[in-house]
Formats: sequence, structure tokens, C-alpha cells
Amino acid sequence: MEITVIKKKDGKVDRKSGLLVNRLRVVAYARVSTDSEEQLNSYESQKSYYKEKIMSNPEWSFVDIYADEAISGTQDYKRTQFMKMIDDGLREKYDLIITKSISRFARNTVDTLKYVRLLKEQNIAVFFEEENINTLEMSGELLLTILSSVAQQESETISSHVKLGLKMKSERGELVGFNNCYGYSYDSKTNTFTIIDDEADIVKLIFKKYLEGIGCSLIAKELTKMNLKSPRGHDKWNESTVRGIIRNEKYKGDVLQGKTFTTDPISHKRLKNLGESDQYYMKEHHEAIISAEDFDKAQEILAARCGNRSCGRKLGYADGKFVFSSIIRCGFCGSVYTRRAMYSKNHNVPIWICMLAPTAGKANCPNSKSFRDTLIKKAFLDGYHLLCNTNSVDLDNLFDEVIKTVKASTFEDKVKQLKQQETNIIQKQSKLLDLMVDGTIDKATYANKLENYNKKLDKCRKELSGYELLSESEGRLENSINKVKKMLKSKNILDEFDDEVFHTLIENIIIGGYIDGKKEECMIRFICKTKFNCFSAMKLTKEKVLENNDIVGAETKDYVPIIDFYSMQKYNAFITNDDGEKVWVTKDRIRVRFEIERS
Repeated sequence: MEITVIKKKDGKVDRKSGLLVNRLRVVAYARVSTDSEEQLNSYESQKSYYKEKIMSNPEWSFVDIYADEAISGTQDYKRTQFMKMIDDGLREKYDLIITKSISRFARNTVDTLKYVRLLKEQNIAVFFEEENINTLEMSGELLLTILSSVAQQESETISSHVKLGLKMKSERGELVGFNNCYGYSYDSKTNTFTIIDDEADIVKLIFKKYLEGIGCSLIAKELTKMNLKSPRGHDKWNESTVRGIIRNEKYKGDVLQGKTFTTDPISHKRLKNLGESDQYYMKEHHEAIISAEDFDKAQEILAARCGNRSCGRKLGYADGKFVFSSIIRCGFCGSVYTRRAMYSKNHNVPIWICMLAPTAGKANCPNSKSFRDTLIKKAFLDGYHLLCNTNSVDLDNLFDEVIKTVKASTFEDKVKQLKQQETNIIQKQSKLLDLMVDGTIDKATYANKLENYNKKLDKCRKELSGYELLSESEGRLENSINKVKKMLKSKNILDEFDDEVFHTLIENIIIGGYIDGKKEECMIRFICKTKFNCFSAMKLTKEKVLENNDIVGAETKDYVPIIDFYSMQKYNAFITNDDGEKVWVTKDRIRVRFEIERS
């Protein structure tokens, strides 16, 4: 047997033709990580150096230079030129990459090896000048692994030095990484804040409305209607923007640094600081826009509302996203109505629909009807207009009744009950410790029972916080009642739906139901906040209501109507006829009732 060795070809072989490549197609990669003048000079020098070096070598053919300016090497996806170079390599546009060092190519060991191996599969070499490594050689990857790890360690060391410098700045009271704050202008040279009057007025308005009990979503809608520009210059305000302003301690003159932290210098991922990193709180750092008392009260309201959600309860009208949130109920099944968007004539129309229909199926509540948001608001306005034009109504007596009922239904009793519950749980925890000390129960039983008591105590305290806020808000509610009282007495007809007027007068809404045993599918019932005894014997006639509204004059089992009329609005729906069949009809009026609880 005769064996002949066919020698390998010296040089790079063209995979398509099998012939030797006479001249290697060469590219270079350069990068600087900051935009300082010194670094930018280095950046331009690298580009000139590589272009001259490649073109002066007769065995090389110059293709291109890829260069990233003022970008960190720890995250590859941010280096657009680097990623373009890799993509061109996979398209076989060049044969060799020249770069200054491993740290210029990448400061992440994983990325370095990933891209080197990816290029190696295409028979493309990477040559690192300072380390004198060619990735196509036998020892190339071993040396590359070791040295790239060193480059990564260098990046982590630099990051730790930067963090130490920022920490020292924070301890001296200097702001770190601060750009701007709505309502203020900031001078980085003098480290001073200056109030911008126009923006500060908007901040004050936001806090004022929030302390009056209006939620962030509704405040955002009001600011949008007022044609005020958002902090980013947009015409529309978002709920999150309003909430961010309320949470920002800078408006009371303080500064908190270290709200977020970087998890590691490679991914640069930032997370909210929940205690993983030091924070620095500077009191009375600059002139305040909001008083410390008002700011702290706003934070209590925020915390209480979050607490209510965390224990699965909603206490009063806390922070409804929409004006009718959680207050509309179905008159047939009792379920809460939910807001949905209906697509009509190339735009979305907000509607309210019985929760049971979309969750369990329409068959489970076949009589419920969906109503447009605008239709419900218009129906309330019509009822408000009737109140303004009804001379037989004793407004002073009416609102005295409202205020008395508000004070009678105070949350003080609930607050006392929860405080007593809190005391009882603490006493049980103390007795539990005595039982363990006496040896009556073991440590495992003690730990298990203590955890249960802690959960109950936490839930109790969250509820207590919410009821305390509702109790404190009664004064603001009384002010709202007096405001509406003046509007009604002055015969001030609302041109548009007003959230404050609505929530002062109305407790909840019932859609549909039965009147004297007769089913009423297309009916809106506004249940007022209190027993209006001044209305109990009142009889309304056609002459006492607005034109185009007819008095109906029926009563329900538990409520007495103070106004019962038809609002002249068009409405399309499937209605059950006398034969029990569903038919599509167009109504030109909707039955509306303002009701009080029967005495």
C-alpha cells in the first residue's frame, strides 16, 4: 500500500473556486468609549492608522473600516458598526479583521468568544495587534479566552472605580446623573435649582386636585383638556406622568439619590433600589414648590390606595381610573359594569357592559344592556337640569340632609374597630411568645403561628390606613357639597359633565331592572347619596320639567324616584318583545330615574 501526502496550500483558499486567494480582503475595527477630546483624537488616529497599514501591505486588499464612537464595549447590540461588521463577515465580504486589542473588540468574555467562533466558521480571522493573536491559529482561542477574561475584569474594575467616585460625590451633596425636573431649571455648575413659575403652577394644581380626592387618571384627562403641555412636551398627559410628579420628593425641596442601581457592568441592567444599594437623602436642598405637609399627605394617600389593592379591597371612591369605575351595577344580576371599547365608524367608543356577559357569556345575563359612556353622562346632565328647574325642591334642606348623612356614616367606628383588632393581634403575639418560653409549644409551632399573626396584622394595618384617609376626606366632601349647592341655587346649568358634581350627588348607578313587576331593559337609575326626606312627598308634573321629557311616576321596592323622565337620546339594542323574541330596535329616548332610599 502506497500513501501519498497531498500538501495543504499555503494561504487562504477561496471556498467557491478552490483556488488560492492572492490578496486577503481586510477590514479594521476601531472604538473609543467616551466623547472626550482626547478619546476622539485617538478615534481619528486609529482610523488613519489602519487605513494606511492595510493599503501599504501588497498582500492585503483594503475593504472598509468599521468604527464606533463614544460607545461602551460591554454591550454589543449598542455598537452599530460592530454589528454591521459581523453581518458583513457572515456575508463573506472580507477575510481578515484587524483591531488594536481584545478590549477594543469587546470587554465581555462571552461576546468575544461568540463572535470569534462565528467568524471562524466562515474562515474569517481576527488579528489582535497588542496581544499578537490570530484566531485561526491553534493557540489562538486559548490565549483569547485568558486575555478576554482579563479585559472583562478590567471593565469591572473601571466600573467599581466609577461607582466609588459617584458615591463620594453623593456624600458631598453633589447631584449624580441628574438631567432635569419639571417645574425647575437646574444649573450643573452651581448645583442649584430655579423654579419655573408656569410649570410650578401646574405641579401645584396636580397636588391640589390629588389631595381633594381626584385620581391620577382623571387629573391627567383634565390637564389634557386644558391644553397644557406634558413634561416631555406632548399634548396628552398620562396617568403615570401625574403619579411620577406626586411621588417626586424634589417638589418639597429634598433630593433622594440612588433610586435605581446597576446590577453589573456587563449588562448595564438597572433596577429599582429596594435596599440593594446605598441611597442618599438631602433635606432642604432647594426651594420647595409644595409644602412638606401636603407632600407627605399625598404620599399617605398613594400608600393607602396601594394597600387597598394589595388586600383585594376598594374603600370608597379612591382612585377609579374612569368616572364610573366600580359604581355601575346590573339591575338584573347585580354584577358590576365594566368599561370596554367598541369599534364604530373608524374609532373606538367607550361603553359600559355587565361584567357577567363578557366573562361567563351573554346567556348568563341575557337582559343586560350596554350603554355608551357619553349616553350615561348626558342622562345625568338632563337630570341635573331638572333639579335646577324644579322650584318645589328645598335645596337648603336637601344638602343639609346630605351633610348630616355624610357625618352619620363616618368611618370613625370602622377605624376604632380596626385599631382594637390591631391591639388584639399584638396581644396574641405576646401570649404566643410566653407559651413558647414556658415550653407549652415548640419553636416550629411558634414560628408558624407567628407568621399567620403577622399576615393578619399587616392586612389589618393596610385597611386601617385606608379608612383613616376616607375619614379625613369628609371635610373635603363637605366642601364639594357646598360647591354644588351654590351651583344649583344659582340655576347654573352645566354645559358639560362635571366629575365633582356627579360624585357629590350620586352614590351608584343601576342599569335596567324591574318597575312594579315590569321589566325595563333600557333604563338608567341614579341612586343619590342619602335619604332626601324633603322629596318624600313631592309630586312632579309635566309642567315642572324641561321640554321633551315625560314624567313616568312609578316607584321601586326600595327606592323612591325624585325625578323619573325620558332623556331624548337615540339607542340601538336587541329588546325582548311580548312573545319572548329578541328583536333589533332603535329607541329615540331612554328612561332615567334619580332615586332616594325609601324612608
